[in-house]
Amino acid sequence: MIDFLRSKYDTMPSALPVFAIRVFTVHSNPFLFVKNFSIQKHFCTLLAVMLIFGGWHTAYGQVTPVKPFLQPLKVEGNLQPQPTPDDLVKKTSSVDIVKPAPPISYSPIRTTIPILETTPIPGYSGVLVETIDGEVVVESGSNLTYNPASNVKIATAYAVLKAFGPDMRFATNLWTDGSYEESTATIHGNLYFSGVDPVFGFEHAILIAEELNRIGIRAIQGDIIVTENFSINHLSSSLLSARTLANTLDAKKRSASSRRFWENFKINTGTFRPGQSEPSVEITGNAGVGSLPPESKLIFTHESAPLRDILKGMLAYSNNTMAEKLGQMVGGPFAIAETVRQDIGALPGEFYIQTASGLGINRVTPAAMMKLLRALRNRLAMYNMTFADIFPVAGIDKGTLEGRFDSDFSKGSVVGKTGTLGQTDGGVSALAGEVNTRSGLLLFVIFNQSGSVARFRAFQNNYIAVIQGQFGGPVPIGYNPDLIDVRLAKSRFRYPNGAVSGI
Repeated sequence: MIDFLRSKYDTMPSALPVFAIRVFTVHSNPFLFVKNFSIQKHFCTLLAVMLIFGGWHTAYGQVTPVKPFLQPLKVEGNLQPQPTPDDLVKKTSSVDIVKPAPPISYSPIRTTIPILETTPIPGYSGVLVETIDGEVVVESGSNLTYNPASNVKIATAYAVLKAFGPDMRFATNLWTDGSYEESTATIHGNLYFSGVDPVFGFEHAILIAEELNRIGIRAIQGDIIVTENFSINHLSSSLLSARTLANTLDAKKRSASSRRFWENFKINTGTFRPGQSEPSVEITGNAGVGSLPPESKLIFTHESAPLRDILKGMLAYSNNTMAEKLGQMVGGPFAIAETVRQDIGALPGEFYIQTASGLGINRVTPAAMMKLLRALRNRLAMYNMTFADIFPVAGIDKGTLEGRFDSDFSKGSVVGKTGTLGQTDGGVSALAGEVNTRSGLLLFVIFNQSGSVARFRAFQNNYIAVIQGQFGGPVPIGYNPDLIDVRLAKSRFRYPNGAVSGI
């Protein structure tokens, strides 16, 4: 009986097994538990009913299966995600946590041009076009925040240009703690490299080998040591950069890709000659990361191309690594945002960024970007420069604007910066800069978000063309192109005595 009751435990009422087991376990004769005859009678009746209904429950339980423990969840109401109360994200940006993009909404269009008033703007978008004098040509959603994508690089360029000026060259210093043996063209000791050059590449390492050969050095009986933060070809590891540098200096260990970089460099500088021997410095030691010893002597300094040329390359090709490295030199995204907000008079909610390149989630209003364009334009004018000196010119310069606005009528009339994020915020495409017309220059900002990038680009191309048509048509800016690769090849050497060699 006890085993029977236990076997029915899963289908009987919960009070039955405990009660019955206790009765039959404590007393072998259940009627000794209740001695009064009347009570015994009622007890037996109760026990019989419980056993009968327990069996009925078991039988019908086979027909109606027991519901599983985990039931489907039913969500009611329009629930919205809530931010976590804990600080789970390491804060390295200009804000705490960036809020997700708002749902798509269509802002009213404010313009005095009828065709623009009826032209639909796709996605969750903000548009602002102004004359040089500040008169609004068309505006829609310009005070809302959007993801500007690589238009953040405009802010990075502004902060770096303000900090260093357009003629700044980034130095890579060569040192040694050894002695020089002229008869064997050998330095007996280590060769040290220090400095932070955001564009230092394979070609510059081979150029240094060529310069060492020129002054009579062909071998290093020691190690190649780089200081912290040294990088070659955008490598993030200083140790890997040291090993790559050592292999690039020595022609016997040089990679095929570094040779291609060197050949292109020679072509861009006009110094390529078929059959030329390759520069080489034999390295007999190891490569590593360390600090400069007190007794080290400076051999020479390699100086990069001027900052104006570096910015042209960074903005034309939208190079994210270069933008992040330049941003680090002025304090990172937080410092960039602070500089911009102070100079243009923007509130934190109008301009906040988490990266110097535009990757990830950043938030800027078209109105704030318009103020930044004006501030950058004024900053460039201080150096007798224009947007075309650092931004790509559509249809002419290589890079992200190479195949846009490239018809015979519009080529050379648009200068600006693109921005693209294929997945973030549902798809983002941005375009900001200046457009030239027969009636004069116009400044524009277009932020398209939450939609097809290809569709957004087509809209931007058509929209700018329509605007140009309303102002007499496009007019080239009178730009004389200089190949970006040629501009980036303008590095040089400086010696401790003040002597300079190179371009």
